[in-house]
Amino acid sequence: MPLSHSTRDKLKTVSTATLCSALFKRGLRNQFIQNVLPLNSSLPNMVGEAFTLRYIPAREDLNPMTVFQDPKHPQRVAIEECPPGAVMVIDSRKDARAASAGSILITRLMVRGAAGAVTDGGFRDSPEIAALPFPTYHQRPSAPTNLTVHQAMDINVPIGCGDAPVFPGDIIVGDREGVVVIPAHMVEEITAEAVEMTAFEDFVTEEVLKGRPTIGLYPPTQQQSKDDFAVWRKAKGR
Repeated sequence: MPLSHSTRDKLKTVSTATLCSALFKRGLRNQFIQNVLPLNSSLPNMVGEAFTLRYIPAREDLNPMTVFQDPKHPQRVAIEECPPGAVMVIDSRKDARAASAGSILITRLMVRGAAGAVTDGGFRDSPEIAALPFPTYHQRPSAPTNLTVHQAMDINVPIGCGDAPVFPGDIIVGDREGVVVIPAHMVEEITAEAVEMTAFEDFVTEEVLKGRPTIGLYPPTQQQSKDDFAVWRKAKGR
């Protein structure tokens, strides 16, 4: 089932930290993609369905520079097939020695209407990519071509990205801290809980800034805290 506009909009208002807490309550501990950061931390949340590309270690006799002349090259095909609204997630084996893609391919993804791109390796042309109004996440800048280490292999198959399992169609959310993967079948309940958690944490933050102690407030083990939150929600329309 495609991600609804309503759920997409709600996911743009919650943090990856809150989403991780909701996932952890359901026993899912490895959904945060490790060691990737946004190239441009000023952009709004990235939200979209996962569309994947998998690299394997390059075998030199099968991976010369001339492979890019093949119109069926998996990297190039993936860029052209990633659906509008989707996030391209790239399994680069947590290896940033060679680039997963560069500014031209990332610009093409943006123009085609993708929601963002994530690799557990690196992007080349990172200054140019960072200047785009398009969410991208990587481990670190990576100038060399991917041919030096990686070989593009599979499109839209289950992958591992930064130790997180990513299945095609899973929901990808990125913020200024990083990227989390939400299994598609539970996105509605995770989103609803994250919105509730965000409202409560916003209330708690306001109270703490006023000087209120956290004991009994966070978590709300005192009835007064629950009553105060109910009054706050009504006043804020949340």
